[in-house]
Amino acid sequence: MTTTTPSRGRRRAPTRMERAAGKAAALQKPRVILALLLLLALTCVMLLDGYLRAEVGGDQRVRTGASASDVPDEVLDGGPILTFRGGQATTVSVPDKTIALTFDDGPNPTWTPKVLDILEEYDVPGTFFVVGSMVSRYPDIVKDLVDQGNEVGIHTFTHVDLSYQSDARVTREIEQTQLALAGAAGITTTLFRAPYSSQTDAIDNYSWPVYEKLGRDGYTSVFIDTDSDDWKRPGVSNIVKWATPEDDEGASVLFHDAGGERSQTIEALPKYIEKMKAEGYTFTTVSGVMAEQQQQQPAAGPGSAGRAGSGDALQAAHHEATGATLYEGKALIAAVAVAEWTVPALSVGLMVVGVAVLGRFGMMLLLARRHHRQRNRRRFSWGPPVTRPVSVIVPAYNEKECIANTLGSLARSTHPIEVIVVDDGSTDGTSEIAREAAASLGMSNVRVVRQENAGKPAALNNGVRHASHDIVVMMDGDTVFEPDTVRQLVQPFADPEVGAVAGNAKVGNRNTIIGAWQHIEYVMGFNLDRRMYDLLRCMPTIPGAIGAFRREAVLQVGGMSEDTLAEDTDITIALHRAGRRVVYQEHARAWTEAPGSLKQLWSQRYRWSYGTMQALWKHRGSLTDKGPSGRFGRVGMPLVVVFQIVTPVFAPLIDVFTVYSMVFVDFTAALLAWLAVLGVQLLCAAYAFRLDREKYRYLLMMPLQQLAYRQMMYLVLIHSCITALTGGRLRWQKLKRTGEVGTPAGTG
Repeated sequence: MTTTTPSRGRRRAPTRMERAAGKAAALQKPRVILALLLLLALTCVMLLDGYLRAEVGGDQRVRTGASASDVPDEVLDGGPILTFRGGQATTVSVPDKTIALTFDDGPNPTWTPKVLDILEEYDVPGTFFVVGSMVSRYPDIVKDLVDQGNEVGIHTFTHVDLSYQSDARVTREIEQTQLALAGAAGITTTLFRAPYSSQTDAIDNYSWPVYEKLGRDGYTSVFIDTDSDDWKRPGVSNIVKWATPEDDEGASVLFHDAGGERSQTIEALPKYIEKMKAEGYTFTTVSGVMAEQQQQQPAAGPGSAGRAGSGDALQAAHHEATGATLYEGKALIAAVAVAEWTVPALSVGLMVVGVAVLGRFGMMLLLARRHHRQRNRRRFSWGPPVTRPVSVIVPAYNEKECIANTLGSLARSTHPIEVIVVDDGSTDGTSEIAREAAASLGMSNVRVVRQENAGKPAALNNGVRHASHDIVVMMDGDTVFEPDTVRQLVQPFADPEVGAVAGNAKVGNRNTIIGAWQHIEYVMGFNLDRRMYDLLRCMPTIPGAIGAFRREAVLQVGGMSEDTLAEDTDITIALHRAGRRVVYQEHARAWTEAPGSLKQLWSQRYRWSYGTMQALWKHRGSLTDKGPSGRFGRVGMPLVVVFQIVTPVFAPLIDVFTVYSMVFVDFTAALLAWLAVLGVQLLCAAYAFRLDREKYRYLLMMPLQQLAYRQMMYLVLIHSCITALTGGRLRWQKLKRTGEVGTPAGTG
C-alpha cells in the first residue's frame, strides 16, 4: 500500500521538518553559548577561590641572608616608620613611653573579633595590617574594626614576599587590597607592611626597591621595634615579656590576630595592656605617631603619610573610597561572597556525586550479575515459544544510504514478519529505494507507506495503524538486525504481563574514535543500566533502534506522543503507568550507526537528554500514583533523575576539581584519586563487556573518553537543562548517515 504526497513545483516549499529545524538552529546557539558561559563562570569562581587561599598564584618563597649594601645607613639604623616625603627616605621613631600596637595577617573570623573586644574594653587603638584576600572574605570584621576607631594598613593581597615579585605583581597586590578595603569599609589606606618583614635593619638590596616604589606612590612602610613572637606560641608570660620595650623606650609592637591558633595571644593581650599602662605607657596608632612627630617637626615636603593635623590622626592614613574604586571594591566583595558560598557547596556536591556514582556502580554490578544469571540459566523460560508473525515498523526520513541494508537484514529474519516502511516526507527517494530493495530481495512482505513530513512519532503511529499483527517491532531506518533478532525480541511476550521489550542496541561503526567512545557508552551506560532497571521493574526507555510492543498496549496509551523529543522514553513511562511490564532482552541485538561527528553527536544527545527531562516532567504524576505507575514514579523516576540528570550535571566537578588540585594543590594525590575513580569505571565497563561478549580492546579508549567525550556529554546536559528552564521545542532531527553499517558479521 502506497500513499503519495501532492506534486511539487520547481521551487519546493520548506517541509514542516525543515521549518522546525531552522527555528531550532536559531534557538540553539544562544543556549550553547549560555552553557559555555556557565562552565566559564564555574572555572572563574574556582580560580578566584584558589587565589584567595593562595592556591593560585601563591608563592611561599621567603628571602633571607641578602646583602643590604644599597640601603642607606640612616634607614637601616632608623625608626620603624619609613616615609618618602619630598622624595627623601625618612624614618620616624615611636616616642618614649608610647606603644603603637600592631597586628598582622588578619582579619580572622575567630581571633580578630576577640582582639577587638579586648581593645575596646581597655580603650586602646590598634593598627591592623590586613591581608587583602582575608578582607574580601570577611568584610564585616574589617568594617567593625574601622568603625571602632582602629587603623588598617596593607599586608599584600596573598601574603607573598614582594622582593621576589615583579613590579606589576607588587602593584596588583597593593591595588587589590585597596579594592577589598574599599568594598569592605569604604576606605583606602596609605600604610603598608611587607609580609615576613621585621625591623628596618632587615631591609636588603632586593626589598629596598619595593619600599622605594611604594614610597614614591605615597605609601608609608611600617616595621617593628619589638616582636612578641606570639606566632611561636611560647606561653603567655613570654609573649608579654618579649613585647615589652626596654628602658621606657617607645616601640612599634607586633602581635598577630590570624595566621594560626591565637589563644595565647588573646590571653596575653589584656595582661600586656594592663602592664604597660601600669608602667605609664600610652597606646596610639601609627598615624598617631606620625601626627605627633609632625607637630614636633613639620615635614619639609608634601606626602600622603605626613598630612596629619592636630585633629583626627587617622585621616593621615585612611581616605574615603569614592567613584570607580568604591564600586569595583563592592563588586570584588560580592564576587568573593559568591565564591565563598559556591566552592564549599560544590565540594559537598562533589562528595555526594562521588558517593552516588560509586553507589550506582556497585548496584549496577550486583543487579546486572543477578539479571544475567537469572535470564541465562538453562531452565529459564518466558513461557511457550512465540512463533506467530509480527509487524516490523521502520520510520524513515531521507534514509537512502541505509534503508537497503535495513531491509536486507530483515529479509534474513528467522521469525515470520511483515515490514512496514513509513516514509515521512523524504526528499531523497527513500521510498523508491525501499521498493527496489524489497523487489530485489524477493520480499513480498514489505509495504511502503508515504506521508507528509510530520515527525517520527507520527510515522510510528501510522505504522501501528497499518500493522496486521498484535506484536509490533519498531526500529530505526539506519539499523540492521541479526537473523535471530526478531525471534529473540518477541519471546518475552509469552508472559502476559509483558507489554514491551527493550532490545540490545550495538554501535556498528565503532572503527573511529567517536564510534569507539559511543560503543563503550552503549555497552556500559545503556545495557548495564537496562539490566538493573529490568530487575527493579522500572525500565525508563525502550531504545528507538530496537523495541517491541503489544499493539493493544500502544493504542491503550494513545500511541507515540509528540509532546516530547524522546518519544521512546515517553511511551515507555506511559506503559508503566498503564500497568504494563517492560523487560530487557539482551540476546536481541540491533546494529545502529552512531553519529560520526561531534556536531551530530551533540545534536542527538541534546535531543535525548532534553526529551528525557520533558518525559519525566510530563509523567510527574506517577510520583503519587499507586500500583505499577507509582512504582515507577517512586523508584524509576528518582533513579533516572539522580543518575541521568543530577549526577551527570555535577559529575564535571570530579574532573574540574582534579585538574584544579593537580595544578594548584597536590598533583600526586589528585592524580591517584582520579585514577582510582577511573579504575572503578574500568572494572564496571569490563564486566559489562564480558556480559555482552565484547572485545576488551575498546576499553583502551576509556581514559581518553573521560577526558574528552564525557566533557561534551556534560555540556550537552547543561545545554538541555538551560533549554528546559528557558523553554524550547524541537522536532524529529535527522542525522547525516553513511550507510556503513551493513550486516552484523562485519562488525566486532
